[in-house]
Amino acid sequence: MRVAVIGASGYTGAEALRLIVGHPYLEVGPLVGRQHAGKPISEVLPHLTGLVDDIVQPLDIRAIKAEADLVVSALPHGASAEIVASLRDEGLPVFDLSADFRLEDRDVYRTWYGDHGAPQWFGRSVYGLVELYRERLREADLVAVPGCYPTASILALAPLISEKVVDPKGIVVDAKSGVSGAGRGASEATHFPHAAEGIKAYKVAGQHRHTPEIEQELSKLAGTPLALTFTPHLAPMTRGILATAYAMATAPRPADSQNECILAAQRFYASSPSVVVLDPGQNPDTRAVRGSNRAHLAYHFDPRTGRVIAQAAIDNLIKGAAGQAIQCINVRFGWDEADGLSGPAVWP
Repeated sequence: MRVAVIGASGYTGAEALRLIVGHPYLEVGPLVGRQHAGKPISEVLPHLTGLVDDIVQPLDIRAIKAEADLVVSALPHGASAEIVASLRDEGLPVFDLSADFRLEDRDVYRTWYGDHGAPQWFGRSVYGLVELYRERLREADLVAVPGCYPTASILALAPLISEKVVDPKGIVVDAKSGVSGAGRGASEATHFPHAAEGIKAYKVAGQHRHTPEIEQELSKLAGTPLALTFTPHLAPMTRGILATAYAMATAPRPADSQNECILAAQRFYASSPSVVVLDPGQNPDTRAVRGSNRAHLAYHFDPRTGRVIAQAAIDNLIKGAAGQAIQCINVRFGWDEADGLSGPAVWP
């Protein structure tokens, strides 16, 4: 099947292309980009030289429909909605990497992102976290691929909330991300001398746009509205996310609460080829998942405070974006979930 990639020259678009090249059932279709239209993609992304040398095209919905079977859209939030709607109007399955179709409440979307660009398609997507929505994704033609921070945070907490191991009230998520999460465009915050030898929080106290996305999905698992504290940090590395969540264990908890958490996660992710639950005493490391679609989870219990510490490490550009889209495509078209995604992390 031929895949059109819109926003092909950005970080997530580039990773989608790399994964498509190595996929047994996918082929590179039209490559769409505004800034680099008319150039070979290998001129913009030299690591694809000799593998993908197609010319980047300006957006043409009819041309995409004629030349592609499905679309991965890697456009920024707000820029995606109208284009995705036009593609869906033409009957093309779309796997959207923006936030434009992730939220289910239009008022919540308006609060965080403003007016929606395609209200006729709002609420008609399936949230693309395979580990939660595998069955729904089998028939989905509009998939809202989750954000990178929500992916790590939800994966860490979902088993605990689902099995009522922790109290859904008072959860805190502390997360660190590599600078590639800010996209390819340069800014003062991501300029190397500014980011290379320091670490800082940003958009603190409920200001980050991924907050309602995390709350939406965890609230469903809890069966009640859930509010949490989410604090993101910019870490001096290119890629990777480490999310550490703190939640009160439901009382009373036995001394082996750590094992209970680990067993809950192992049950919850038993059918996922992407999620690895680490053994007791281990902690996830972003280096161990770099370049892969893996998520490494770990659980600890602090008997002094009664808190569970849940951790998740992912590559923000793979499991947190492009790899997750490919995983959704595999499920949607009935292929093995790990097709094109089974490679190990890059080491060292």
